[in-house]
Amino acid sequence: QVQVAESGGGLVQAGGSLKLSCVVSGLNIDDYAMAWFRQAPGKEREPVSCMTWNRQTIEYAPSVKGRSRISRDSAKKTLYLQIDNLKPEDTAMYYCAAVHYTAEGYYYRTMCRLDVDDYTYWGQGTQVTVSS
Repeated sequence: QVQVAESGGGLVQAGGSLKLSCVVSGLNIDDYAMAWFRQAPGKEREPVSCMTWNRQTIEYAPSVKGRSRISRDSAKKTLYLQIDNLKPEDTAMYYCAAVHYTAEGYYYRTMCRLDVDDYTYWGQGTQVTVSS
């Protein structure tokens, strides 16, 4: 049984930093592209960042590019997202997601994209609230 569990969210002042974690069990994380998405109340789920299984391709949404960093630790089966200079508009539930590298005609073998519909496994999310 695959389980995806995010943690690390919380209440932080604008300008602060957070590092989110996502622990995955029940699958070989090295076979999966991983991603972060977020969803604010009343809004659609939006992309944040993704990384291929071999870390060769990384993508960031314009909203976080330049102030965030995605990383993964295979031994710990964990995906991370560091966001610096947090803004009130970063307030959202943050979700971790995984897609096998063979998905979409092996697209995810060398690339990743932030398409919600592509991802197979999702966590329950961790809340990030940024106060002004």
